[in-house]
Amino acid sequence: MKFDEPEIRELGEKAVAYVAFTGNYIADKQIFARLFEKLSQWAGPKGLIKPETVFLSAYQDDPDTTPPDELKLECCMIIPDDAEVEGDIRKKVLQGGKYVVMHAELSGPQEYGLAWNAVAEWMKKNGLEVDMSRPGYEIYLNNPEEHPEKHHIIEICMGVV
Repeated sequence: MKFDEPEIRELGEKAVAYVAFTGNYIADKQIFARLFEKLSQWAGPKGLIKPETVFLSAYQDDPDTTPPDELKLECCMIIPDDAEVEGDIRKKVLQGGKYVVMHAELSGPQEYGLAWNAVAEWMKKNGLEVDMSRPGYEIYLNNPEEHPEKHHIIEICMGVV
């Protein structure tokens, strides 16, 4: 795992389409693939998937304090404000504001938890408090299947008070 020093940034709000899941997503990494597949099957025919389309996962809870079966996950993609949703696909605005942002390159899915821990440790060391009224999220900057070493390049964004 390689990561840059986290930094505080002011992020704008993001209109997203998403598929929600409640349960232990930590124990079953295939949940992400299934949710993003559902989202892509909806977005593809509408012409919403372009090279610049941003995909992300938003997390509503702290897995250290929330029982695994109650964890809430939203697999999202940024969409135009006027996009219409249907069925299991929902729409919302992720709030902007002050976030700690860390750029990371992970050798595989097993390193996501380590990356989140690095952000949490940096926040604690710097006396910053998580804003639990806004979800933390991962922005996916590449498709690991297209990376020569299958690395996951992401940004972790955690709201701060």
